[in-house]
Amino acid sequence: MLGNRNRDTSPELALRKLVHAAGLRYRVAAKPLPKMRRTADLVFRPTKVAVFVDGCYWHGCPDHFVLPKTNPDYWKAKIGRNMERDRETDAQLIAAGWLVLRFWEHEAADQCASAVCREVVSRRQSSVKPKPAAEATEAELS
Repeated sequence: MLGNRNRDTSPELALRKLVHAAGLRYRVAAKPLPKMRRTADLVFRPTKVAVFVDGCYWHGCPDHFVLPKTNPDYWKAKIGRNMERDRETDAQLIAAGWLVLRFWEHEAADQCASAVCREVVSRRQSSVKPKPAAEATEAELS
């Protein structure tokens, strides 16, 4: 299991490339919360968006996960713990005001990237405070 990548997978790289090309900047494999022991694949700290690209096998994709015939009890428990940990991570981040976006590795990177861009831009726009009307008119007069 040590040979399995936990970052820089092909689906993750494809998503990062598209999001970066759209002009968004992010942290890679970073902890969204300082005391959290888990990392997100992409982290947009100012807008509090955490993006995870979950592997179908390791996270129990309902469409693609097939329980191995060798030692099925072990693998069922292991994948079950991974899924439980994912839900705990989501709950912690949501409680802290973060938006959690999870994608499966089999989902199209362009669709995932557009969803990420849409959410990050939306959160940026909602956090920008418009200028008061008095300041705007004084600036226009000058």
